[in-house]
Amino acid sequence: MSDYILSDETKARLKRISTASIATQLYKRGLRNQFIQGVVPVAPKAERMVGQAFTLRYIPAREDRNTLEVFRNPDHPQRVAVETCPPGQILVMDARQDASAATAGSILVTRMAVRGCAGVVSDGGFRDAEGIGELDMPAFYAGPSAPTNLTKHEALDINVPIGCGGVAVFPGDVLVGDRDGVMVIPAHLADEIAEVCAGMEAFEDFVLEEVLAGTPIIGLYPCTKDENQKKFEAWREKTGR
Repeated sequence: MSDYILSDETKARLKRISTASIATQLYKRGLRNQFIQGVVPVAPKAERMVGQAFTLRYIPAREDRNTLEVFRNPDHPQRVAVETCPPGQILVMDARQDASAATAGSILVTRMAVRGCAGVVSDGGFRDAEGIGELDMPAFYAGPSAPTNLTKHEALDINVPIGCGGVAVFPGDVLVGDRDGVMVIPAHLADEIAEVCAGMEAFEDFVLEEVLAGTPIIGLYPCTKDENQKKFEAWREKTGR
């Protein structure tokens, strides 16, 4: 668990940083498995998803424990997670990478959006995916699935360490989601990654401009020629990056 609190400054920086840049910087620090596999946006959003993780763990459903009557219980973990995920945080669900049943639907996800949550991520399915995609709040899933969660999943634990898409997610970790998918940044590295990636994004924008202008990639990316480094420094001064 972490006492880390995502600052407005770091959040704003991460909003401008791609998951690809984050993956590269985490790789440089020895972290190779931070991209949630098999998860895509329900619908692309103009702005990246950024927030700290609030987790929900599902286990395989057992028929005698998961009838429709369980939803009458006000302490049902799925419902409690939806109502207690803090504003600005992201509900991350561990469905064991099984998308054959939904882990939430449009009503529950809409409730989270109304409450001010920053997003929702599941390595399982969502039902009513079209409605979820119409929300402003980002949502990531393994695919649409009409069957209720009770057919395959039992919601059990709230805000504990989980696995999502093959990645360990601890409460308080920082998630960044874009059109490629979702990266998980360990909380203690979030500020550092945001700062370093800001410079990396500037360099890659410079490189893209050079490539579009016809510059060969060798010696440019990575930058191994002094002339290209000088061009980049001049570009940064010109653009204020």
